[in-house]
Parts: sequence; structure tokens; C-alpha cells
Amino acid sequence: MAETKPLQVRVWVPDVWDNLTMVVSSDTRVAQLKADSLWEATKTRPDLSTYLVKYRGALVLDEDQTMADLGVDDGAPFIVLPTNRRPVR
Repeated sequence: MAETKPLQVRVWVPDVWDNLTMVVSSDTRVAQLKADSLWEATKTRPDLSTYLVKYRGALVLDEDQTMADLGVDDGAPFIVLPTNRRPVR
């Protein structure tokens, strides 16, 4: 099996207005990226079903997809945000 090269991806977590640089491999699943990003940004383990992931602005419907499935390159942008938007007052 070929060795996979690490990828650096950018993840924005609006809950804390934080931009993260995460190192992943091409076989990392989107669900794992979401869990790791939320932990890194919030230091909590929220209910993952209450968050969604967008890749290059498009909703990722199947979080079992890997970075390779999505064709992710170095520096690719992701957003991890709550499924229900919170009102701004």
C-alpha cells in the first residue's frame, strides 16, 4: 500500500470564531475532521450530530467520505458549523 502524504487543511469553527490548521491524511474521514476540529477549538465533545461540515462552501452530505474521496489538496478550506443557526441580537 502506498504511503499517504499528510495534508494541511484550514478549518473555520464559527462557534469560537477560530481558524485552525489541521494535519490530516488522505484517508481521514470528514466525520473525524469534524470531531477533531471541534475538540481543538472548544476543548469539549459536543453532540456531533448538531454540527455540519462544508467543503469549499458546499455541504458535505456523507461524512464517511475521506479526504481522497473529496479530492482535498493542501490548504483546502472547511467550515464546521451548527446545524441550527443561532439568532444574532
